[in-house]
Amino acid sequence: MSIRSHASTKPAKGAAQGFSAEAKKHLGQHFLHERGIIAKIVQAVNPQPGDRLVEIGPGQGAITFPLLDKHGELTVIEFDRDLIFPLTEAARAHGTLEVIHRDVLTVDFTALARGGAPLRLVGNLPYNLSSPILFHALDHAAAIRDMHFMLQKEVVDRMAAAPGSKVYGRLSVMLQAYCAVTPLFNVPPGAFRPPPKVDSAVVRLVPRTPDSIGIADPKRFTEVVRAAFGQRRKTLRNALSGVADGTMIEAAGLRPDARAEQIEVAGFVRLANIMPSLSMPT
Repeated sequence: MSIRSHASTKPAKGAAQGFSAEAKKHLGQHFLHERGIIAKIVQAVNPQPGDRLVEIGPGQGAITFPLLDKHGELTVIEFDRDLIFPLTEAARAHGTLEVIHRDVLTVDFTALARGGAPLRLVGNLPYNLSSPILFHALDHAAAIRDMHFMLQKEVVDRMAAAPGSKVYGRLSVMLQAYCAVTPLFNVPPGAFRPPPKVDSAVVRLVPRTPDSIGIADPKRFTEVVRAAFGQRRKTLRNALSGVADGTMIEAAGLRPDARAEQIEVAGFVRLANIMPSLSMPT
């Protein structure tokens, strides 16, 4: 369901942003309220005329309304039906808001962008769904210009980790293969109501152009990365048993006795790309 709220009059300068709502624990809700952090997020997004902004999980509108004040138009995706009416009503004073009442994992971003500019995604993502949302966005990366997400700091550290790091893993490889990942700044628990038990961070993801990604078969690449990190302590030869043999690993310029966390993203791309040509069974 999509609801559209049109602007009426602009609020007075310095007017309060957002509205009050009870956070629902089962939805992983933590509402951002710290004005300084909100301003830094809006500055990082820096919306320009013609941009197609889409916010995931607007909550009480802490980021929504400042973005509307700056840009005038915004689409938001909100699952909690209790937030729809107050969000729509409060938005009238800020700009034109389209509310999509759906689970974000069921939203077709490619269809949403069709016929217009690539999407710019923004959101304070629920921590219990952050990885599924990130992978869902990757499936539609060709329709997305960039993403600015607030996530658990531990997740952002994994997203941006380099080979050899203890937190370098499947998430690191999959995201870095398709996007440039840039951590921007940390956010303390006190910036939210209720405060989470962990630190948060804001990260920027910019999808790479198809020719710069260089992955011949995305499904095969996903299989290789998943298998490699499925048993982190094993060597590539053992972890990829049934997916790739030692000869194939060496043909990709990798050591069969290396472990997945030692392999750079380009190495996984090379390995996945030679597999069809060597007729390796799935």
